[in-house]
Formats: sequence, structure tokens, C-alpha cells
Amino acid sequence: MRTVATGAETKSKKRTSSRVRRRHIQNAILLTPQLILFVSLTIIPLFIAIPFLFTNMSNFNDPQVDYIGLDNFTRLFTDPGIQADYWPALGRTVRFTVLNYAMVYAFGLTLALLMYEIGFKGGLFTVIYLPWMISGLALGFIALLLFSEATGSVNLLLKELGWIETPFKMKSEQGTTMILPVLVGWKAAGFNLAIFLAGLLSIPRETVEAAIVDGASYWQRLLYVYFPQMVPSFIIATIYALLGSFKIFDELVAMGGLYQNKAATFLSIVFFKYGFGQNKLALAMTLTVQTFLPLMLIAILLQQLQRRLTRYQN
Repeated sequence: MRTVATGAETKSKKRTSSRVRRRHIQNAILLTPQLILFVSLTIIPLFIAIPFLFTNMSNFNDPQVDYIGLDNFTRLFTDPGIQADYWPALGRTVRFTVLNYAMVYAFGLTLALLMYEIGFKGGLFTVIYLPWMISGLALGFIALLLFSEATGSVNLLLKELGWIETPFKMKSEQGTTMILPVLVGWKAAGFNLAIFLAGLLSIPRETVEAAIVDGASYWQRLLYVYFPQMVPSFIIATIYALLGSFKIFDELVAMGGLYQNKAATFLSIVFFKYGFGQNKLALAMTLTVQTFLPLMLIAILLQQLQRRLTRYQN
């Protein structure tokens, strides 16, 4: 009898191993196209560009490229002209990042909690996710139309309700740092909804039911049951919001960031102007790297924290 049982266990382990191998093969097939694109369009160009950081390369067709050492890296701290462009743009970008991060929770987490409590509805999720398909350039023009001083629908509605006396100006510090994050948050609501909803659906139902039986209010369940088990989702949303806020560009172009609107001059606009408007390509690439490295370090640390928390919960 023992021999028969051992044979059955061996066959079961073989079947399990075969299923695991097939799943790994399927995952590899699905990931390979994305991996090829990422390596060919991101990793390889990054390594090709590294030598240019130590040169005075002005554009891609520059016939005379000279080695200048670390000069590009030090100019951010020694060149008054660059400092006058970089640090104000960094301040605008950081303000936008803070408000945009708040919108991640105002839209994404709120909608995720609503869908979790009332039940997952595929059609509703599709409707919420649709704005994510809108291009950044289109979103910038939508913002200008909605908040036009003379004909903007939102400005006219708010004035009619008596909530404002003077219309919002989209091409101003107020419009760029306060209104734009709201629209970007609306656009990304479906994306952030998916992140938070995945965290909610991973919570064991037994813990929620136990909290209800113990008489916990909804806010107590949020603070002591939902949120502690959603920390990995919060970290993932933070990483995407942080990197996405510093990469925002198309919306700023639509709002005149490349030309007359100084309020829309974020870091991405400064880098583009230096690289393609002022023929300082190597300098623009260096400034990008100097900004990118701290952000990448923060993202890596957050990702490591997320993995440890996930491993601890499992």
C-alpha cells in the first residue's frame, strides 16, 4: 500500500511540476515582447548616451564633439543662468507632484473603495478607465477649453453659482499647479483604481467579516483592516505618481510651456529647451540624469519596501 501511495504522490508532483513549467513558459512568452521593447528603447539608448554626458555635444549632428570631463555635472551648481532656469522649474514640478499625489487618492482610492463595497462592475471600470487613453496633449487643450476666461464651461458655471468672482486663468501659477493636477488625476483615475482595487481584493474576507462582527465602524475598518494590508498598493501608486509627475510634458506643451507661459515651465520643459532649442544636448542629458538618479533611488527603496511587506504578509 505504501508503494502505491508513493507512486501516486510522485505522479501528482510530476503533474504539478509540469503545470508550473507551462505557466512559466506562458509568462515568459507574454513578457518577452515588452522586455524586448524596454531593452531596445530604454536600456540600450541609456548606455549609448552615457559617454555623451562628458562632452560638449550640441545636437545629434554635431560634427565637433570634445571631451569636457565633469563640466556638465558641475554647471548646475556653478552657472547662474542654469540655476535661474532649473531651480524655479524644480519648485513648480515639486508643487505639482504633491498635488498630483493627493489626486491619486482623491480619485483612485475613493473609486476603488466604492467599487469594492458595492461590488466589482466591469462596465463601470471601463468607463472610469477610458480617460487614461486620452493623450497628454489633448488633456492640455481640454484644460484650456474648460477654463478659458471668456468661454470656459467651468469658469462660467462657477461664476453662475457665485463661487468665484474672477475666472481661473489656466496659463498661470494657480492654474498650472492647482487645476492641472486635478485633471491629470481624473485622467489617471482608472489606472490608480486598478492598483488600489487589487490591494482591496487581496484582503482576506474573513478579516473584514470578523471586524464587522466585532462592531468596528467603517472608518475603523479602513484604518485598522483595509489600509494596513494595502500598504504595498500605496507604495506602487507612490512610485508611479512620483515618476509620472516629473515626466509630465505633453500637457505643458499644450499650455504654452515651450513659449510664452512661464508658469508651465517644469523640468521636462527646461530639458527640452536646452537640448533642442538652445543646442545644448549634452547639458540637457546631464541635467536629466542628475534629476533622474535621486528619483530612481527613491523608487528602488520603495520597491524593496513593497516586496518585503508583501513577503511578510504572505
